Amino acid sequence: MTSIATGFWAGWVVVLTVVSVAGLVWLTFSVYFGGDESAEVGDVVWDETLREGTTAAPLWWFWMILALLATSVVYLILYPGFGSYAGVLRWSQGGQIAASVARHEERFGPVRTEIAARALPELQQDDVAMRSASHLFNNHCSACHGPDARGQASLFPDLRDASWQWGRDEAQLAQTITNGRQAVMPPWQAVLNDDGVANMADYVLALGNGTASADGETATAYRNFCSACHGPDGAGMPLLGAPALNDSAWLYGGSTAAVRESISRGRTGVMPPFGQRLDRAQIKLLTAWLTNGAGSPPAQ
Repeated sequence: MTSIATGFWAGWVVVLTVVSVAGLVWLTFSVYFGGDESAEVGDVVWDETLREGTTAAPLWWFWMILALLATSVVYLILYPGFGSYAGVLRWSQGGQIAASVARHEERFGPVRTEIAARALPELQQDDVAMRSASHLFNNHCSACHGPDARGQASLFPDLRDASWQWGRDEAQLAQTITNGRQAVMPPWQAVLNDDGVANMADYVLALGNGTASADGETATAYRNFCSACHGPDGAGMPLLGAPALNDSAWLYGGSTAAVRESISRGRTGVMPPFGQRLDRAQIKLLTAWLTNGAGSPPAQ
């Protein structure tokens, strides 16, 4: 039983337990049976009317303390608490949790295995599975991405549109949920200066509405500094987590000021990993739900 103390600490617990019980026994018996009631006590007064006396506490206190001591001894015999002794019942909190986990796995393990093996289209047609996925999203994802999965605060992406920074197929999305993501947009202020940042922001916005020209000084700067990640046409590169710039989706805002801020100071985005919190079946359910438009049947 891994939760039981061993070595030095087991011995230390034994010493503390024995000394505490023995001391309490000695104190109790000395109070009730060790004194001489005929002994004279000086006239000591506290708080005007409280006088020193020799009368012991009520006898029922003695029996109550004795019963509690007996209960403590019985407890130490039945349960762990006396050094490395596991107790007659061999119970521990860790063991109880392990047994509960084993029972849960025995009951639901086959179901989870079956869910993890199913194809996404099949899961997407299963109303019960999609409701479960919706509940999973509400519990683990909605704090950042919003209760309707449309993102929020110009920091967390919309999961219901067609623009996916790290890719939207099953393998890419499962990897995002399992391992998390770390995105980095470097700052370009030192390279482009104020005018260059302003011109580049206008060019990027033109890419978004389809009016960007392939000619000109800013187009050349884009090819030199930006196309390696975002692509020559601004289509993005999911492998690097570089978002598309030729659509209407703007994570940090699509205003001129917001785009200038992104170019000038850079951006960093972190998607935390959930591989230690969610199992394969739960990740599969979320993947199916998200690739199905982040929609589910009405909750029941």
